[in-house]
Amino acid sequence: MAISRSVKKGWWKVCALLVVLLISAAACSGGQQPVDEGKGGSQSKGKLVFGVTPWTSTIPPTYVAKHILEDLGYEVKLQDAEVGVVFAGLAKGDVDIFMDSWLPDMHREFMDQYGEKIDDVAVSYREGVLGWVVPAYSPANSIAELNQYKDRFGGKVYGIDAGAGMMKTSKAIIEAYGLDYELVDGSEQAMLTMLEDAYSNKRDIVILGWRPHWKFAKYDLKFLEDPKGFWKSSEVHVLVHKGLDQKAPEAYAFLKNWRIPIEDVEDMILRLELESADPTQLAADWVENNQEKVEAMLKDVK
Repeated sequence: MAISRSVKKGWWKVCALLVVLLISAAACSGGQQPVDEGKGGSQSKGKLVFGVTPWTSTIPPTYVAKHILEDLGYEVKLQDAEVGVVFAGLAKGDVDIFMDSWLPDMHREFMDQYGEKIDDVAVSYREGVLGWVVPAYSPANSIAELNQYKDRFGGKVYGIDAGAGMMKTSKAIIEAYGLDYELVDGSEQAMLTMLEDAYSNKRDIVILGWRPHWKFAKYDLKFLEDPKGFWKSSEVHVLVHKGLDQKAPEAYAFLKNWRIPIEDVEDMILRLELESADPTQLAADWVENNQEKVEAMLKDVK
């Protein structure tokens, strides 16, 4: 069927109008891509980098803080590194936040070196315990007794990454007590593998230990007494790069009020290590179940 000239003319007018509307829309948008609004549906307030050391105690606080900061509209990156690298990154500004600094003793050297460029903004919890740990069935109760049980312990103390403050303290302990022992460095996981093997065969072993940690729930362990006083209870602090208050004022205000009970940290570590729980989901669950604590930490965020 033939289409009349008037109908054709009307059709082309409609097409021309549509083209004009499309061009106008493109001009108004400036040809830009849509803004990625990220978690929570708000425009990103910038990127924040967490330093994440290879210790289980670092994971729960980091992921909880990450979850809250993402809800505030920040983009968050987690950077795995040994503790010395984390402190250097905090000083340079490559790392913005570290949730697991043990003070005043274990990380004193790093604070002496980098502290002028780092803000100590909050105490996460005050019940951090460090020391040398043995199975409860072991005969030794004190570091001072270890030489007489050298054969039973194999003359070795199993430690973690070589740059850790605990490793440097352990070297000083071996010298001060005159111990005929070798300090074996490695990773936390390698140390725990040695513990599992020794414990399952009821052999004696000396390892570096700290609380919070899931191993105290899985195994019957004890800290060795330290008559010379090398090991002291620590507070776990939140550190940020100096200048974060200008770069990310809302994040800074939140972190200034950061607190988390050590029992909650230990519960999350247990679930991470023994149940292979997802740290992101654990953090989301903690935030959902602890709204009063979260609100207290956000009370100064404007």
